Amino acid sequence: MQDSTIDTPVSNAQIREEAPAAPATTDSVVDLSAARFAWHAASPPIVAIDTLRVGRAERLLLRGPSGSGKSTLLSLLAGVLKAQRGSVRILGHELGALTGTERDRFRADHIGVIFQMFNLIPYLSVRENVCLPCAFSSRRRERCERSGMSVREVAARLLDHLDMGGEEMSRRQVTELSVGQQQRVAAARALMGDPELVLADEPTSSLDADRRAAFLALLFRECARVRATLIFVTHDVTLAPLFDRALEFSDLNRVGGTRPAGAISAEAR
Repeated sequence: MQDSTIDTPVSNAQIREEAPAAPATTDSVVDLSAARFAWHAASPPIVAIDTLRVGRAERLLLRGPSGSGKSTLLSLLAGVLKAQRGSVRILGHELGALTGTERDRFRADHIGVIFQMFNLIPYLSVRENVCLPCAFSSRRRERCERSGMSVREVAARLLDHLDMGGEEMSRRQVTELSVGQQQRVAAARALMGDPELVLADEPTSSLDADRRAAFLALLFRECARVRATLIFVTHDVTLAPLFDRALEFSDLNRVGGTRPAGAISAEAR
């Protein structure tokens, strides 16, 4: 993989050139049908999606304001939450048919999540946090080892490409890091072991423009390398041209309206 650091300004055109998307296929990695979720049985749903299909290797951007339900949707896709109605199928598996323990195992094996609040383990080092998925999933550990590298070496490669390389940095406690550094550690952790689906919740919100652009190039390159599907939620419409498809979440989510799902306007793209 081509070396790059995130200190060098990178334009949107360079991102597209340096990290071209892998050809998306019609094979659905994500398939939602009539999915509904509410926090309480008597409450109206906060997620109400009639249809959403995302293909293998596709890069999908979902844009919407804070509080619109984007993070809740990602929790449904990750199996952290369970839809009360409808179908949520990931990689052909109906998540609603799995127990909580089975959903946890499925997520550990197949899904990388970049949480909005990072969810790093405060008493672990940078390296230990990044290697954590391979401690919980033998499948992801074996994928690392099939590359001819150890789990620690794969972690070091990802951190190096995110400008977090070096033994001193890898030994630091995550509580000693800046918010932007913690965000990059969370991204490296999500990419460990080549998950088939990567869910990113506002992953660039704490990065300046130059670091954001280079971070995206690296995220795209890692996903394209293993033909992983990327679902990226944000409030930033300027990122839309970088993705295969961009949807306004308010068009997709039928809460409070019945507009058909549609792409972000050409002016925004």
